[in-house]
Amino acid sequence: MLKTRQMGFTLVEIAIVLVIVGLLIGGVLKGQEMITNAKLKRIESDNAGLLAALYSYQDRYLQLPGDDADAEGRFTIYALDLDVNGNGDGAIGLGGDWDMTLTTPWVDGTQETLKFFQHLKAAGLIAGGPMEADTSRPSNAFGGPIGIQDGALGMSGQVTIFGGIDGPIARILDGRLDDGDPDSGRVQSQDVDSVLGMDAGLAADAAYDDEVSVNMAFRL
Repeated sequence: MLKTRQMGFTLVEIAIVLVIVGLLIGGVLKGQEMITNAKLKRIESDNAGLLAALYSYQDRYLQLPGDDADAEGRFTIYALDLDVNGNGDGAIGLGGDWDMTLTTPWVDGTQETLKFFQHLKAAGLIAGGPMEADTSRPSNAFGGPIGIQDGALGMSGQVTIFGGIDGPIARILDGRLDDGDPDSGRVQSQDVDSVLGMDAGLAADAAYDDEVSVNMAFRL
């Protein structure tokens, strides 16, 4: 009677497989880290880019984008009856307006947080064409909206807001750009599910929660 030999893996073969698996896992983790770092840098650069565009617009036209009371006559891209002017009061929008959507036709002196991006597009300071019906705003690296308003979470002046930032990323960003505390300094944050909103008179979160996404406000 013939005996069959059962072939198994040698210790060397098992070791090689484990090394390969380890390299694959390490490569995936490294790739995820690189993606996260790229998103971090994009948020920082997007915020810096908006600030640079705002100052460029102000230097060029002596008005704030979005608040510009003469935008309709300044840019020939707009129809004469489109009502894309701001109110010229030196502030962009009102507290809490950063994530507004256009639910009514353009009205002069209102909707400034949306007109902010319109005016920058018309001036060629950010990408995009200021078509008459275009009410779009940029999205941040995590897919949330980017907005601007006058004051937020105890901070005065113009504030850019990046919505839907993951808690761990928000913690890193705050540490890199400010003091790491969501309720102090020039970077403050609030839970995206908060019913309070982002008005200047409202409070930011007391601490970052890695399980919770936040809206991050950056004072310009």
